[in-house]
Amino acid sequence: MDSPDGITLSRPRPYLTRMILFLTLVSFLALILSPQLAEAFVANPGLNGLIVGVLVVGALYAFRQVFVLWPEIRWVNTYRRADPGLALPKPPKLLAPMATMFGNRSHVVLSALSMRSLLDSLASRLEEQREISRYMIGLLIFLGLLGTFWGLLATVSSIAGTLDALDIEASDSLTVFGTLREGLQAPLRGMGTAFSSSLFGLAGSLVLGFLDLQAGQAQNRFYNELEEWLSTVTDIVGSNGDTPAPAGDANHAIMALANQITALTEQMRAEQHVIHNLARNQEALQPVLERLTRALEQEGK
Repeated sequence: MDSPDGITLSRPRPYLTRMILFLTLVSFLALILSPQLAEAFVANPGLNGLIVGVLVVGALYAFRQVFVLWPEIRWVNTYRRADPGLALPKPPKLLAPMATMFGNRSHVVLSALSMRSLLDSLASRLEEQREISRYMIGLLIFLGLLGTFWGLLATVSSIAGTLDALDIEASDSLTVFGTLREGLQAPLRGMGTAFSSSLFGLAGSLVLGFLDLQAGQAQNRFYNELEEWLSTVTDIVGSNGDTPAPAGDANHAIMALANQITALTEQMRAEQHVIHNLARNQEALQPVLERLTRALEQEGK
């Protein structure tokens, strides 16, 4: 049964299906190349075994990231149905703040600030989960590079020892060749260690990267659908609790206020110009008034 608002969070089955199909394809390819992979694995079983172990743990964790969305989606869909006699399932972990805020109320209206706070909390929790997967991908690449440098170091050391032990003054060329052949076996084993570790490390990072990509897409879909639903129960209010005016009315009011300020400024400039002209006229009349005053004083005498 759909929720009253007509929006229902979808379960991440498509992403889980892609992950399973991808692992099936990788397993089938590994089965075909099993002789070559087994030969490469025994070149350095310790480090290669560690790489395979990290890959298995990372793959299981990627599946876990998808499975943990199931109870969250089930809780949200159950709450949104808002049936009076319907009991809510176990409170979720990712949406624990929202479950605490909503409680057992059948209808909730959020403010824009509360909605953004809930979404930010969910985003931080999802990002925290993905950080572990990203670390495992980087760890696989690091282990592959570690095996590479380890093998190269062993190769260089073995070649140096072989050249030091080689007796080029020996008269028997077969003896020299046999010594050289025996001495080159250790460098070749070192190269096998380097290339096998790089092979398993890089291949494992590619596999784990695809699984993490699908898990991230499932989380993003869950986040977006939850945001769409929360937007339907969010009441956008102003700072004083009143519903804000439409954007068009606010723009007209701002433009009218700007026009009034402009008119007032022009009027003040005109008054300043008049006062300035009066002051200039008074300065021009000052000599005339002085002469008139002197003339009146002379007539009085």
